[in-house]
Amino acid sequence: MSYEQDPPNPQQEAQIAAQKEIILKQLLSPEARLRLNNVRMVKPELAALVENYLIGMASQGRLHSQISDEQLKQILMSVQQPKRDFKINRR
Repeated sequence: MSYEQDPPNPQQEAQIAAQKEIILKQLLSPEARLRLNNVRMVKPELAALVENYLIGMASQGRLHSQISDEQLKQILMSVQQPKRDFKINRR
């Protein structure tokens, strides 16, 4: 007896992506949507993480207005791993 799910077919994936886009269109201001699309081109895994976070927040009823570009910047900064700074001292 196998409990693995069948892999989603391309039609289901397209439908899920379309539903995500509709939800994000309602949640994000036009500037924030543009920023998220730009992030998606450079770091698709980060964009997916933020999308899932926003959709989860909306489904819990914790978002009451559209997310502005500034708010999205703050979310992106909080989700990203901090960069490590290396300082090299020459002697």
